[in-house]
Order: sequence, then structure tokens, then C-alpha cells
Amino acid sequence: MGAIKQWNPKERVREFSLRLVEWASETGTPGEAAFAPKLAGLLREIPYFRDHPDQIRLVDSHGDPMTKSVVAVVRGRGSRTLALAGHYDVVSVANYRELASLAFKPDELLAALMADLESRRLNAAEQRALDDFRTGDFLPGRGLLDMKSGIAAAIAVLAAFAEDPDRQGNLVLVATPDEERNSRGMRSLRDALPVIATDFGLDIAAGINLDATSDQGDGTEGRAIYRGTIGKALPFGLVIGHSSHAGYPFEGISAQLIASEVTKAIEGNPALCDTSDGEISPPPICLECKDLRGGYEVTTPERVWIAFNWLSHRWGPRDLLDRFARAVGQAMEDAIGRFNEHARAYAALLGMPQSAPAASGEVITIEELRTRLRLIGGDVALARIGALESRLRDCDDPLMLTRTIVNAMVTEAGVIGPAVIVGLSSLLYPSVRLGLGDEHRAFAEAVESARLAFEAAGGSPVKYREYFTGISDMSFFGHRPAVDDSSFVADNTPASALVDTVRQDVLSFPVVNIGPWGREYHQRLERVHVPYAFDELPRLLREIVSCVLA
Repeated sequence: MGAIKQWNPKERVREFSLRLVEWASETGTPGEAAFAPKLAGLLREIPYFRDHPDQIRLVDSHGDPMTKSVVAVVRGRGSRTLALAGHYDVVSVANYRELASLAFKPDELLAALMADLESRRLNAAEQRALDDFRTGDFLPGRGLLDMKSGIAAAIAVLAAFAEDPDRQGNLVLVATPDEERNSRGMRSLRDALPVIATDFGLDIAAGINLDATSDQGDGTEGRAIYRGTIGKALPFGLVIGHSSHAGYPFEGISAQLIASEVTKAIEGNPALCDTSDGEISPPPICLECKDLRGGYEVTTPERVWIAFNWLSHRWGPRDLLDRFARAVGQAMEDAIGRFNEHARAYAALLGMPQSAPAASGEVITIEELRTRLRLIGGDVALARIGALESRLRDCDDPLMLTRTIVNAMVTEAGVIGPAVIVGLSSLLYPSVRLGLGDEHRAFAEAVESARLAFEAAGGSPVKYREYFTGISDMSFFGHRPAVDDSSFVADNTPASALVDTVRQDVLSFPVVNIGPWGREYHQRLERVHVPYAFDELPRLLREIVSCVLA
């Protein structure tokens, strides 16, 4: 610990952070595509990599222009290896508005934001930001918090590790694109990692994801080691009603009515929260609700699309979709039952016989819909759906992509309402967490030893949290999902482009998340807590490297 205690990373991490932020890398832009070679150039300024240029690799990821991941390896004695991982893409700078040209210049942006905030009446969030900036402990900039300061801390640790002539084991840094959309960077890197490990003779024992977290307090919650990350799914329902003229409402049933009942049953419902290890996931919430008609009609809508963001801890995709389907089915039954009650009451008012009641509905999974489509239209119908998806291959909106495909499948299969088609409309992010196996336990013990040593040397208290609450690459880093889960997801995801196809030779190892903290990431006032990100975080990481590789 002596060398680490005397190590002063602050200026170096600050320099690395500002250089990384200066290179604009919004997801899906040429700047993102140009970032990896620039990062490789920065790494080659480190003496170790000047002497070992072959230990930096660029790995193809995706896109047009092509993006790449960066892999940098510092070799020591033995094969035992720790991997540090971070993403370098950032969200759009549009919300900086008139200050967008300064978004990648933290010092200039700080001065401009303070001048703006000091010139006008502020809301509570803005006043909090101004107070933060006045302390000198917070620095703004697009991607500085999320998460280039994390990568900068890792680069400083990598350089310090390389300077130790007696280093044990190996340290790897991986920096990937596209975390902000579909984690295609990490998923392609995951697939390439077995070959890289073999080429360099590495046995990757564990990994640390370096993503950022938010803390609206004094940093007590932000200075954290996350044992796992939350899972995310986007279940959808394509509601199919039976249209009726507005003057004769009870001759059919509106898809809008059923959709509203489904939304009421699911939106923010605490009964649908997942719980694990004393933590409770946020409840599901509706991200999209659309009437699929193309124009004005004096009829009730036949098809309405709804999609929900659903976060989980323990539940796998089968558990989650089953709960969703049951909630949808009950809501549809309630909507139809109440609609028929209204029909009876209206008929009594008129003194006329009731028209035929609305029929009971059915819930149909995408797997079941495909089977119907095959039976009715055969391979020709399936081919038409495949051709439609091919035409939509450049679509970056998973909800629009899925909605278009499912709507076409319903038409091809001739589904008559009332019914709700259910499935998954985005890439599934698995929930992952440290397990109970020997490798996981040994890694957890090494991390705890490092945490105690860091605090004993004067570091701020660092707490454990069970689940990182943001969607992150941690769902794919070191994680090999169960084959049964992968098959179920593929069967119930209409767009094949949104299915994570996992090779069975991918490496599996325990991972935690330890990164910078700050406030309002992705927002105009995104800011990182400088003392922790530039000084304490790299010290903690270096101590963990020492304990894991000892």
C-alpha cells in the first residue's frame, strides 16, 4: 500500500479526462468512429506501449462508418488477469443549446454555465448546480461523468501498473463504443475476447466496469462498489380491438379502451417490482402508446401499440414476460367486462335489446403468432416478414422497428380481436450479480481487502450497493446467459436485429462496477465530482488491482 499511498494521480487523470472529452464521440456519429484510433495514440504515449505497440489492438465493432473497441494489455508474471472496461460514446450535446460548442471543453463550459446561472432566476436544480460549481469540486462537460473520467482513471492505473518492474499478473483495459444505444461495442468485444485472451496467454479472473453513478447528496451513495447491475426488458402489447362506428359504439370494442386498461394496470404498479438482496427495482412504466391508424376516421381504433420499460433483479425473461402476459390478460378481461356492462345499461336506457356482447379476448405471444403465421401463410408469408425487416435494417428505433414488424405479422396471420400480441421490443439487458462460486467469492474477498486498505490509508468511505441502477455494458461484460433464456428471448423478439446472439465460447468471470460519481448525467448540467473521480477512484482501483493480482 505504501507506493499507492504516495502515488498522486490527480493531475494525470485530469489531463487524460480533458483530452478524452475533447474528442467528440456522440453515439452514431463520425466522432465516435474516429475515437478509437485517437485513444490508441494516447496510450502509445505511455512508455510501456511505446516499447510494446503490439499490445494495443483495435477490434471491429459495427456501424457505418465502422467503430472499433480498444484493447490494451500490460503483461506481468503469470497468466492471471484483471480487465477494466468502459465505454467512450456519449449522448447528444443538443440539450446544451447555445452552449453546445463548449460541451467538450469543460473549463470553458464551466465559466459559461456559471455566468449563465448567475445572471438569472434559478429553479432548485439550477441553484444546486451553481452551488456545486462554486465549491470548485465539480466540473461539467458532455461525457466527463458518463464516463470518460472513469476511462481516464483506468489509463492512469494501467500506466502505474506498467511502471512496476515486479508486477504480478496482467492488466487489460477495454474501451468500447455504443453503450448508449445497444451495447454493440461491448457485445462484439465480448465475442472477440476469447481469441485475444488466447493470443496473449491471459486467464481473465475478474473484471471492473467503470460506469458512472448519480448522487444528489454528499457522495455517500456515489462512492460505491456495485455487486451487480439491473436488468432491462421492453415488453410490448399490440392491442387488437374490433372497430365500430362512433354512432354505434357497442357493435365492436375499441383497442384504445383495452390499451388504457392495460396501462392503468401496469404503469408504476409496485406489485410488479422485482426484489432481491434487500433492494427493490423501479416499477414498469409506459414508454410508448400509439394508435396505428394513418389518418382521421369516425370509428374506434382497431390497433393500439403500447410498450413498457421494465427493470428487474432476479426475474429472467421468461418470468418477466409471463407476468406481463398475465397482467395484460386480466386488464383486457376487466376492460371487456366493464364495456359489456355499459352496453347493457345503454340498451336499458333505450328500452331496446342489448347488441351482442364483446367477445372475450386472448393473449398471443410472438412465438405463438409465428406459429399461426406459418400455418396460414407458410414460408412465403414468413419470407415477406423477413424482407420487411431487411428493409428496416438501418432503423435505430427499436420500438418503431418492432411495431412495424408485428403489425405486418398480425395482418398476415389474420388475427381478429379482441386480442393482445405480447413480446419483447428491444435488446434484453440481463441482470447480473456476483455469485457464490469460488471465483466470485475470491474476487469479492480481494475487493473487500482493497476497500479496507484504501479507507485505512485515508480514503473516503466506500459502500457496497447490490445493483447498479442504470442500463450498462455490465450486463454483457463477463456474462454468458443460459441457453434456455437465449432461446426464449429469440422466440419472442420479433426483430432478429434486437436479439443478442451469444457464442457459447464467450468468457465468463465475475464483474463489479466502480466508477465516478456526479449529478445529472446526460443533462445540460452534467458534472463530475472531481476529488473522487481524479484522485480517490484511481487510488481505489489501483489497490484492487494489487489485491486481485497478488
